Amino acid sequence: MGAAGSTGSTEGRSGSASSAAGAPRGRDPVVAALMLGMTLVALDGTIVSTAVPQIVGDLGGFSVFSWLFSGYLLAVTVTLPVYGKLSDTFGRKPVLIVGIILFLVGSLLCAGAGNMASLIAFRVVQGLGGGALQGTVQTIAADLYPLRERPRIQARLSTVWAVSSVAGPAIGGLLAAYAGWRWIFLINLPVGGVALWLVVRHLREPSRTRPAVRPRVDWPGALAVFAAGTLLLTALVRGGIAWPWLSAPSLALLGGSAVLVAVTVVIERRAAEPIIPGWVWRRRPIAAVNLALGGLGLLMVAPTVFLPTYAQAVLGLGPIAAGFVLSVMTLSWPVSAALSNQVYTRIGFRQTAIIGISLAGLILAAFPLLPFPGEAWQPALLMLLLGAALGLFQLPLIVGVQSTVGWSERGTTTGSVLFCRQVGQSVGAALFGAVANGVLAARLGGAGDLDSVAHAPAAPDSLTPEAADHLRRAVDVAVDYVFVGAACAAGLSLLVLVFVAPRRFPVITDELE
Repeated sequence: MGAAGSTGSTEGRSGSASSAAGAPRGRDPVVAALMLGMTLVALDGTIVSTAVPQIVGDLGGFSVFSWLFSGYLLAVTVTLPVYGKLSDTFGRKPVLIVGIILFLVGSLLCAGAGNMASLIAFRVVQGLGGGALQGTVQTIAADLYPLRERPRIQARLSTVWAVSSVAGPAIGGLLAAYAGWRWIFLINLPVGGVALWLVVRHLREPSRTRPAVRPRVDWPGALAVFAAGTLLLTALVRGGIAWPWLSAPSLALLGGSAVLVAVTVVIERRAAEPIIPGWVWRRRPIAAVNLALGGLGLLMVAPTVFLPTYAQAVLGLGPIAAGFVLSVMTLSWPVSAALSNQVYTRIGFRQTAIIGISLAGLILAAFPLLPFPGEAWQPALLMLLLGAALGLFQLPLIVGVQSTVGWSERGTTTGSVLFCRQVGQSVGAALFGAVANGVLAARLGGAGDLDSVAHAPAAPDSLTPEAADHLRRAVDVAVDYVFVGAACAAGLSLLVLVFVAPRRFPVITDELE
């Protein structure tokens, strides 16, 4: 293992060492494997959501079907930091192979599920694989390319998410309607099988000197992180939906998660090789990106969760058209991300991200200014601009923070920032859901619930025109408040970049260790 590289003062400087796959000409099969692996994760949510009616009709369990998504999300989120540390300790390849196998086994089990309870349990198995895929793919992408070329691979991975957001619902609907819902899981097998073959055959990691002492895995820390994250995310995901926020279950989960977080801190401080080492919060670049991307997860709830509801309930669009209003954001995002290196190589990662999040905050704050009821092109235009702004924000931060650490710390760093983004999204769903329901309750003079109220205007026979218009206006105001909250989240990320992030990221110029 070579010596750690020197720290450069110029952020645009690229690493001089070769990357994980060896020579550049050998990268293409590995890139294809990464894109296929990311396809499994990206398609999962959109393809499953369209088949929910068929799944519930076959297996029953309507009251708990939301755990198909919550269970998967919990497993992905709480395992991100664990897999990050394991990839630094044992290498990316074995972690990625295990992740693909777990995802495929989970998919096969889901396809054979005989009831809702078993399907939810098997979705958790899928999530255990999805956590390894999501974090390790991003880490290998940074290993493969030197600094100046990283936007290329990141743009490809962003394109996978863009295509999946558009194609996923269509594929899921077609499979559920003509082949049966079990095929939405079986379709993962050939895709994952090809990805697995490419990884086994073509991924070559840099040679490293074997440590004198066998690496020790902090299993108590991993278990503590998993338990604390599970309780906290369960409280955030289910609070206000399955039970009131101030009820005994919510208070018990939040209290239990607080205790487990304290236990985790104690364990990690004593561990020789902690799963979440203290330096991910002591180093200013990493701490700043953790917090800033937590803000990104928070604000992303507004467009991804509430915009489709707005498009259907307020604009009167169908599900497909409502999905298109949101999907235009995924068209501009990868383009902006791919071009961001033209900006950050000139003005730096921090300044580029500041420009992106400032624009995003202004765009989010402009949403309440849209006319009522308005036209579909108006929010679609805002989403197009929002995608471009967030491409300038997220990618420079991820590329920048990955470039401040060497190979042996990159997996932990990547897992940390992705974990914070996922937690921010869970907090945002709980927070903005409470805001929206509170606004509806105030506007409607009683208990309001966005899920039950939003689709009422679509049933004209059950409402008078005046009542339908009143409901539409109530939903419009509720979503406006959510977007104002999202703009505030963008403001918090901006403050983090201004006051916490260093002016220049200390880039390591020779990135292999």
